[in-house]
Amino acid sequence: MNIEKRPFGEVCGKQVDIYTMTVDSGASVSIITFGGAVNKLLMPDREGKLADVVCGYDDLKSYTEAAGYQGALIGRVGNRIGKGRFTLDGKQYQLYINNGENSLHGGKVGFSHKVWDAEANVCGDACVLDLYYTSPDGEENYPGTLKLHVTYKLTQDNALSITYRAETDKKTIINLTNHTYFNLAGFASGKIFDHEMWMDADSFIPTDKGLIPTGEIRAVDGTPFDFREAKKIGRDFDLSYEPMAIAGGYDHCMNFVKREQPMGAPRIVVSEQSSGRVMEVYTTEPCVQFYSGNFLNSAQYPFKGGYPQGLQNAFCLETQRMPDSINHENFTDCTLDAGEKFESTTIYKFSVK
Repeated sequence: MNIEKRPFGEVCGKQVDIYTMTVDSGASVSIITFGGAVNKLLMPDREGKLADVVCGYDDLKSYTEAAGYQGALIGRVGNRIGKGRFTLDGKQYQLYINNGENSLHGGKVGFSHKVWDAEANVCGDACVLDLYYTSPDGEENYPGTLKLHVTYKLTQDNALSITYRAETDKKTIINLTNHTYFNLAGFASGKIFDHEMWMDADSFIPTDKGLIPTGEIRAVDGTPFDFREAKKIGRDFDLSYEPMAIAGGYDHCMNFVKREQPMGAPRIVVSEQSSGRVMEVYTTEPCVQFYSGNFLNSAQYPFKGGYPQGLQNAFCLETQRMPDSINHENFTDCTLDAGEKFESTTIYKFSVK
């Protein structure tokens, strides 16, 4: 195992580095300190051949300018907040509007666009990258100084884990996630419709035309959102079904059968036949935003090696709390009290069949 650190550019006078962590199988992950973004993830196929299974850019400029949040850490609140407004302990807060009439993924300059402090070490059977950022009280108009510690860990069994820790000095709201785009055949392999997915989710959250939850929690029975029996992502990709028509595909919060359960079993399993790669997702979070890459269409910002973006060429599995939950009493709690410690872990474990 080894860890390599290289310069990746500079933002507003701050050095940005890229850390590449490699384990004995040859599997590796590269992470940049701008947004803590996963830039590359090399995993072997059934013949042992490595391929990069995540989207990303070759240059820092694309990460700073392009939409899409490629591979980035998301916060202070991931997903959307309706009209950018919420009330906490009787006080109303107005956030920056950056997605139609709503606030998305932390606002104008969320955690995805911050330069994080970093420290890397080999610990036992794992390569570990610790990232740190302190969000001051009032940043993006969120209350409280929030201290963050995110740990990426790549283990010898080809598992990439992300552990989020946070604490605040004033009551605030928080919904941390990661926005990595996956294609298990390799990021330059085209549509993801032939990927087979099983997901332990019995309900999903419909949205309005601004992709803000309506407040309904709808059972997946008889809908394209039922993945409780493994099926290809493209099998029920039906834009005549209103929730999918609104979003242009899958871009919805999927709610796990048991909201809280130990990580002894995967919540999601995705496999890709041509490579044999399998990705199991374990998480302490109650939900996942399943996004089928419905807006991957920017010709201005091609991916690594000049590969063009394309609709539904990658998917995201953003483990999190329910979106806009601060504005829906029946949704999962996203508040964090002063002195309380937030901790969440998600593992993406790779194998072959």
